[in-house]
Amino acid sequence: MFKKYFIILIIISIFFVPTSYAVRIKDIAQIKGARKNQLIGYGLVVGLDGTGDSKDSEFMVQSLASMLDKMGVTVKVEDLKVDNVAAVMVTGELPPFAKIGGRIDALVNSIGDAENLQGGTLLFTPIKGADGQIYAVAQGPVSTGGFSAGGAGGEVQKNFPTVGRVVGGATIEKELLTDFFQKDKISLVLHSPDFTTAFRIAEAVNAAFYDNLATPCDSAAVDVKIPPRFVGNIVQLVTLIEGLEVVPDIAAKVIINERTGTIIMGSDVRIATVAIAHGNLSIIIKESADVSQPFPYTRGETVVTPDTLVNVKEGDARLILMESGVTINDVVKALNALGVTPRDLIAIFQAIKAAGALHADLEII
Repeated sequence: MFKKYFIILIIISIFFVPTSYAVRIKDIAQIKGARKNQLIGYGLVVGLDGTGDSKDSEFMVQSLASMLDKMGVTVKVEDLKVDNVAAVMVTGELPPFAKIGGRIDALVNSIGDAENLQGGTLLFTPIKGADGQIYAVAQGPVSTGGFSAGGAGGEVQKNFPTVGRVVGGATIEKELLTDFFQKDKISLVLHSPDFTTAFRIAEAVNAAFYDNLATPCDSAAVDVKIPPRFVGNIVQLVTLIEGLEVVPDIAAKVIINERTGTIIMGSDVRIATVAIAHGNLSIIIKESADVSQPFPYTRGETVVTPDTLVNVKEGDARLILMESGVTINDVVKALNALGVTPRDLIAIFQAIKAAGALHADLEII
């Protein structure tokens, strides 16, 4: 059981290798403007086996009556008693440069009191963007990826059957206009803003094209001027830039998750000269009861005597001195020698940070 406490140390050991590896610009930055756009709509899922919304979901009943009225079937709202229909919110993401006729997935979420969307079919549902324009239309069978079954005595459920997906069920009806191909420059937006990384990206681009095309604007963006030979062929320019490799710079940081006892430390974490002492005090209290039961047909009484056992054990406290500028490898070896658990590691790092000896950001999530 004690070995599982050092799983975190195995995770930390991943960062032992001090060698920096180059990565593609494509993996740490994206072209400004080339992003996804969120879509949303309201629809109905039909064909459910008695697991749809109840009559208490008035908005579903009104929606069903309105839909039937548009199809030439006039019904009264109070006469509708169906439980195989569910009102849902339909969401999707419009990819950058999406074209009319393309297909995307639609995510279906129940908003009423439906129990299960399994086996249902999403009816014709327009989904709109933030500007209120319809960009896609969704329809098709709903795949939930889960199930729910049971009876009067119990129920079993896997995943969330009130959420489903219509794979490729939304057809793009309108393109998002963009002036991407009319620009005289493009901007690279870093996923993790950093001045050093932005400067290295600009250097890599300039070195590749033998010209001062790239200029770092700030820690989050790098502007690249479009050379005359790539005018009208920006796709090739973007392809060449995305394939360039740089070594990103990472700030020294220690991430602590107190809920799970997880600790992640980067390879650049350094600790000043500090002494660490660690000792454990364990107190175990066990209570039991000795029962004296009289023989049958006697006038004796049952006597209960409590028995309390108290055991106190204090671990050996050892003091370890860590020299200034030690690496993460040295930190882990020293703490491992102390026999600390992940919970102890959290307390130790918080104390080192409070002492001003931890040369890294301590982030608790």
